[in-house]
Amino acid sequence: MPLSVLIPIVVIGIAGIAVILHLLGLTAPRRLSDTAEALAAWAREFPETPALAARLSADQRAALIELADGETGLVWCIGADTVARPLMGADVIDTEAGLDFHLHDMAAPHVSVALSADERIRWKEFILA
Repeated sequence: MPLSVLIPIVVIGIAGIAVILHLLGLTAPRRLSDTAEALAAWAREFPETPALAARLSADQRAALIELADGETGLVWCIGADTVARPLMGADVIDTEAGLDFHLHDMAAPHVSVALSADERIRWKEFILA
């Protein structure tokens, strides 16, 4: 098959798959449906560190995790998956959009969480408690 025919077929096929996935809602960013899902996401990455409670952000894209050892963790959504990290030693910075977490972790050095002003205050109280 000549390239002048093959290239358009491949391009149209890939574009068609992308459109179908988008129309089916499979490209929407992940959201945490409830605290149980946030706790399960924590347990998947840190099964040896039990979690007691979770506090979801209003947009359901992140959650603060209260750990049994008195520390705090963070679960957030990236694409269709979740990531979890302990906040021990993290720098928490207020921004206009929410909170920035500067973690001492090469794999996830910086996380921005969108929060309202009231929610930002409650999250900082939860972290400092």
